[in-house]
Amino acid sequence: MTSEGTPRRPKRAAPGPRAPVGASPTGTGLRRRRRRRWIRSSSLVSAVLLFGAAGAGWAAYEKLNSNITADNDAAAELARYEKERPTALVRGALNILIIGSDSRSGAGNSRYGRDSGTERSDTAILLHLAADRRSATAVSLPRDLMVHVPSCRRPDGSRSEATFTMFNHAFATGGSACTIRTVEKLTNIRIDHHMVVDFEGFKKMVDAVDGVELCLKQPIDDEAADLKLPAGRVTLNGEQALGYVRARKSLGDGSDTERMDRQQRFLGALVGKVRSDDVLLNPVKLYPMLDAATSSLTTDPALASLRALYELVRGLRNLPTDDVQFLTAPRTPYPYDTDRDQLVEPAAQKLFTRLRTDQPVEVTKEVADNSSPKMNNKAPGDGDGTESYGDGKSSGKTSVSSVLPDRPPTPPPTFRGNTAAQDACG
Repeated sequence: MTSEGTPRRPKRAAPGPRAPVGASPTGTGLRRRRRRRWIRSSSLVSAVLLFGAAGAGWAAYEKLNSNITADNDAAAELARYEKERPTALVRGALNILIIGSDSRSGAGNSRYGRDSGTERSDTAILLHLAADRRSATAVSLPRDLMVHVPSCRRPDGSRSEATFTMFNHAFATGGSACTIRTVEKLTNIRIDHHMVVDFEGFKKMVDAVDGVELCLKQPIDDEAADLKLPAGRVTLNGEQALGYVRARKSLGDGSDTERMDRQQRFLGALVGKVRSDDVLLNPVKLYPMLDAATSSLTTDPALASLRALYELVRGLRNLPTDDVQFLTAPRTPYPYDTDRDQLVEPAAQKLFTRLRTDQPVEVTKEVADNSSPKMNNKAPGDGDGTESYGDGKSSGKTSVSSVLPDRPPTPPPTFRGNTAAQDACG
C-alpha cells in the first residue's frame, strides 16, 4: 500500500525469450507450418506430373495423328467425277473400302519381292456398317474378278483407256480413286471412306495384340510365303499372319476364293481377339494397336485424323461379334479363262442392293449344292420359293409368302461366309 492507501501494483517480470507465434507445449504450430510447406511442395509436384502427363498424352496423340496419310489426290479425282457417282440412300449407314496394297516400297516390304514401281490391290474388302451400328458386313471382292475399269488418271498425270480387265488392275492403273470408281460402277454403292494398308502395317497390328489364334487342319510348309506351321491350334505373329493370308498356291486348292476364305477367318479371329482382350476399352492396350494400325495407313481426308478414326471405332465398341459378318461376293469361274472370276447374277446384285439400302443379310458356313449354276431371277416370295446365292449354290430356304397372306417378314438372303463369333478352330 502507498501512503495514500492505494494498493501497490505488482512489478512485471522481466521478459524472457519470446515464443514463436502460435507455439504451444505440444508443438501443434510447428506441425501446421510443416504441413503447409508439404502441401505447397506436393501441389507443385502434382502440377509438374499433371503437365508432364498432359504433354506426354499430347505427344502420343500427335504421333498417332501424324501416322495417318491423307489421300488428297484420290479425293480430287473423285470430286472430278462426282456427278456419275452413286447417291447414298440411308443416312448414317457407311460403306468403307479397305484395300490391302501389295506395294514393296514401304519400310520392311522389300523382302516380299521386287518393287516394280506400281502396286496392286492384294485384297479389297467392302465394309458396310449399318446405320444403327448393330451389324457390320465385310464383302471380299476377288482380285481376279473381271470388271469394267473406267478411264483413270495414272500417277504420271496421263489417263488410261476404259477397259474390261481384272479388278486389281484398277489399283495398279490409277490407285485408290480408280478402284473406288470401279467398285461403285460394279455395285452401285456409294463409297463413303477408304483405307489403304500395306504389308508392314498389317504385321504390326497383329503383333500389337500379341498374335492371333487359328486352327489349322493340316500343317503348312510354304517356302514362297516363308511359312511353316504345325496342324492344330497355333498363334500367328505378324509375319506368320501375313504369310497365311497371302499364301495361295500351296494351300487348299490354290484358288483365290479359298485364300479369301482364309483371310475372312483370320479377320474374324482378329476381331474376336480385340474384343475378348477389351483392347478398345484399355488405353494401355489400345495405344500400341492404334500406333500399329495408323503407321502404314492412308485414308480419305475426312478419315485422316485420330479423332475421326476414334469416332468411327467408338460406334462399334458394343457391336456383338455375332453380327460382324464376312463373305465373298458371289462369283464363279470366268468361262473364257478359268483362272479369272465373274459375278454370279442376280445373287451379286441382290447382295449389293441390300447393302446399299441397309438391309440385313445372313451368312452360313455351308450352303446346299445347286446343280444349276444359274441364279433364280425372281425376287424372294415371287417364284418357286427357292433363292440361290453364293458360288452357284442355294440356301435351300423356302418362302411361304405366296401361301400365307399374313406371313412373317421374309428372312434375309443367306450367303456362304462366317462371323467374328465363330471359333476359328470350330
